[in-house]
Amino acid sequence: MGLLRMAARTAVISGTATAVSGRVARRQAGQYQAQRQQAYAAEQYAAQQQQAAMEAAAQQAAAQQAAMMAQQPAAAQPAPAAPSQEDTLAKLTQLGQLHQSGVLSDAEFAAAKAKILGM
Repeated sequence: MGLLRMAARTAVISGTATAVSGRVARRQAGQYQAQRQQAYAAEQYAAQQQQAAMEAAAQQAAAQQAAMMAQQPAAAQPAPAAPSQEDTLAKLTQLGQLHQSGVLSDAEFAAAKAKILGM
């Protein structure tokens, strides 16, 4: 009878050990799963925050660009075309004739010539 009792006791201990081992393994698996879910949620949150920051930066850049464009309307327009060389020569010739005929004084001639030449 001693041998049967010892075999029964060993079976009970073995069964208990297997059950405890199974519970520990399931508990650890559950904890690891919870940790993975938390890490995934943290990554998703960080990605959303980064996306929001990028969108805010893009909106700010667009607003700055719009403000700069509003401040510089004259810079966007092309400069008026320079008078052609023939027009300049014609005006200078006419000016010289007026000076020689005495209609313009030396000072008036110099001022008008400087204005035509863009000095």
